[in-house]
Amino acid sequence: MNSTDTIAAIATAQAAGGIGIVRISGSDSVAIAEKIFVPVSGAKLTRSKGYRAYFGRVTDAGEAIDEAVCLIFRAPHSYTGEDVAEISCHGGLYITRRVLQAALDAGARPAEAGEFTKRAFLNGKLDLSQAEAVMNMVSAQGAQAAKAALCALDGALSQKIHAVAQDVVGAAAAIAAWVDYPDEDIEAVHLDKLRATFTAARGELCALLARFEAGQAVTEGVDTVIVGRPNVGKSTLMNLLSGTEKSIVTHIPGTTRDVVEQTVRLGDVVLHLSDTAGLRETDNPVERIGVERAKQKMERAVLTLAVLDGSVPLTEEDIELLRSCAGKLCIAVLNKADQGEAVREADVRQYVPHVVRLSAKRGDGYDALCYAVTRVLGTADFDPSAAMLANARQRDCCRRAAEHLAEAIAAIDAGLTLDAVNVCADCCIDALLELTGEKAADAVVQEVFSRFCVGK
Repeated sequence: MNSTDTIAAIATAQAAGGIGIVRISGSDSVAIAEKIFVPVSGAKLTRSKGYRAYFGRVTDAGEAIDEAVCLIFRAPHSYTGEDVAEISCHGGLYITRRVLQAALDAGARPAEAGEFTKRAFLNGKLDLSQAEAVMNMVSAQGAQAAKAALCALDGALSQKIHAVAQDVVGAAAAIAAWVDYPDEDIEAVHLDKLRATFTAARGELCALLARFEAGQAVTEGVDTVIVGRPNVGKSTLMNLLSGTEKSIVTHIPGTTRDVVEQTVRLGDVVLHLSDTAGLRETDNPVERIGVERAKQKMERAVLTLAVLDGSVPLTEEDIELLRSCAGKLCIAVLNKADQGEAVREADVRQYVPHVVRLSAKRGDGYDALCYAVTRVLGTADFDPSAAMLANARQRDCCRRAAEHLAEAIAAIDAGLTLDAVNVCADCCIDALLELTGEKAADAVVQEVFSRFCVGK
């Protein structure tokens, strides 16, 4: 689609509400608004300055549709950096769609998903990481996630990346000048200083990478699997965490045959929970499929809740499960605490450091489980105002930049030529510029905005 033509879309939710907003952006946006909106003052919208609001009526082919307010924004002082008209009408689905259709009939074309924000990016109103923060603001599921997205929108990550990139650019420029103009009176490159610059820059990037999982737990949620042998209380725990009778609970082993999924919130952490079939050897072909799916979920999950029946001694199946959890993000849940304590926590900690005693049936130990989740995921000390990598794309750019710096440091230590060192530095800079969108391929930009909703 042409990025210079005029687009329109409903910018509010596709549901009945008190107000609905139709946004029009592009060089003809005000002229199109003037065709379908008549101010009661008789003013001409095309003569309007920016930051003006007009009360009047929206019309379609001369027929009045609704009373509304039209806001005019002039380039470059708008969200998209273009001329923008926003018509705020009553929020019924029929009315907002009728207003949108009137704008399309008057010459606008339907906006693609994320196209308003894409234009803001292309017009230099925000960089690619800030554009992704807009999407995170829209999808935020809690106070911490919203604050983290707002800080990213304000440029917390961009400023951090630009600062690191500037240090590396300065070092690379000094190397290039020294190598390219050996006869000029240029200050020699000191390897110790160069190494210190690259080490400090890499340290900043590694710190961002270390905070990624905690940030994801708050902003995107964590894939979490509930596993254990039959009848240890997995489904009861699922129901406790979800607050609903999501999983069927009976005393009959093997009741859960397939994966039951639910998204829940524990404080500021979002868990994408999967309740799985009990892990055991079985001749039942249907149950066997459920057991295989449980094992697959466990392999792919970020966090595992390994449920054990704490009222009876550990079985071989329990120990096998704990061994398979070693080295993973895992919490051992000793369930059925209301029926006795036959398992020592010290025995479980040989395999899994984080152990919680719980009665999923009564809810005892729920707070301890919530706290354990925050400790395991690293969200207990999460600072939403700090620079944070928001998604896998940003993490991959940061990881590649850090790896190139490690290669540059290794090249210095190995006594390689400064040309070789500079190649590594240039690759690092390219990765950082890709993160902010200053050197991102068109396909990358298209992929980012394809995940937006229409109207934003």
